[in-house]
Amino acid sequence: MQIVMFLVPVMLILVTLGIVLFSWAVKNGQYDDLEGPAHRILYDDDKDMIPDDARTDRPAKEATSEQAADTNEDNDLEEDKPEKG
Repeated sequence: MQIVMFLVPVMLILVTLGIVLFSWAVKNGQYDDLEGPAHRILYDDDKDMIPDDARTDRPAKEATSEQAADTNEDNDLEEDKPEKG
């Protein structure tokens, strides 16, 4: 019976602490947007950091305009060099 006299006040303190922490979280906006973070994780915003040969949204054989320009510049440089032989 003595343990009940100890546990009842401890339980009341813990319940009061839980209610205070919950009301503090609600006032600070912790529960304002529950679905936003779950949807935000699905959006891929780092496509620019993915190397061209590892991208899955377009075939690796397809050259971008920058790659095509680089290839044309390389070909022009090779044509300007005199051939050895």
